[in-house]
Amino acid sequence: MAYVSDGSTSVRLDPAGVARAATRLRWYQEVATVAAFYGIYSVIRNQFGSNAVDPSLAQRNAIRVIRLEQLVGGFVEADIQRFFLGLSTLFLRFWNLYYGTLHFVVTAGVMVWLFRRHPDIYPRWRNTLAAMTGLALVGFSLFPLMPPRLLADTGLYGGGDARFSGFVDTLHHFPTLWSFNSATMQTVSNQFAAMPSLHVGWSLWCVLAVFPFIRARWLRRLVLLYIPATVFAIVVTANHYWLDAVGGVAAFQIGYLIAGRIDYVKARGQRTPTVLAPPAT
Repeated sequence: MAYVSDGSTSVRLDPAGVARAATRLRWYQEVATVAAFYGIYSVIRNQFGSNAVDPSLAQRNAIRVIRLEQLVGGFVEADIQRFFLGLSTLFLRFWNLYYGTLHFVVTAGVMVWLFRRHPDIYPRWRNTLAAMTGLALVGFSLFPLMPPRLLADTGLYGGGDARFSGFVDTLHHFPTLWSFNSATMQTVSNQFAAMPSLHVGWSLWCVLAVFPFIRARWLRRLVLLYIPATVFAIVVTANHYWLDAVGGVAAFQIGYLIAGRIDYVKARGQRTPTVLAPPAT
C-alpha cells in the first residue's frame, strides 16, 4: 500500500491508481514541458544577470559571503585552489570540463532513467527539480553574487587586502570546450547566479533519486562521491563559495517538501482519501 504525506497527515493511495497515472506519462510531453520550463527559467535568470545588475552590488554581496565564512573560520576557497594550481594543467582542465558538462548530462540521464524505469515516482522527483530550480531564481534575483573567479578579474583584491587574494579564473587560463569569457556567453548568461549553487543542488537530487535502487555496495559508494566531487569542482574552479553549496542543499530540501505537498494535494483531488496518522517511524 502506498502513501503520500504532507508532513502532518498521510493519504493512502490505490496502487492500481498510481500505476494508471504512471502509464499516462508521455515522453514527448515531458520533453516539451522540461524544455519549456528550462527556457523560461533561463530567460528569467538572465533578467537579473550580468547586464542587469550593478557589478558593485554583486561585489558587496561577495564580501558579505566571505566575511561570513571568515566568521566561522571557513574561508578556504583560495587556499584550496592555490594548492591544486600547482598540479598539471590537465587536472584543472578536467574539473573545468566536469563543471561545465556533468551538471546537465548527469541530471538529464537520471531524469530519463526515472521516467523509463520508475514512472511511479518520476513525477515527485521531476517536481522536486522544478521547485528547487524555481527557488534558485529567487536567490539569484534577491542576492546577485560575484563568484571568486570574477573577483580575481575585477581587481577587487588588487588594493592590497591579502586576506582575499589568490583566486584564479581557471576557465580563462585553462579553457576546455566552453568559456564564460566569450562575448556571447557574457550576454546570454547570468554570471552572478551563484547563490544557491544548482550544481550542488542538482547533484544531491541525482544521488538521492537513484540511491535507493542501487544494490551493489561499491556502486553506492561511487554514486555518493558525486556530491563531494561537485562541491570540489565548484570550489577549485573558483565558480562558487562553499556557502553556495549550503544554499544548494537548502534549495533541494525545500523543493522536495514542495513536491511532496503537490503529490498530497493531487492525491486528495483524485479520489476520496483515507486520512491516516503518519507512520511512527
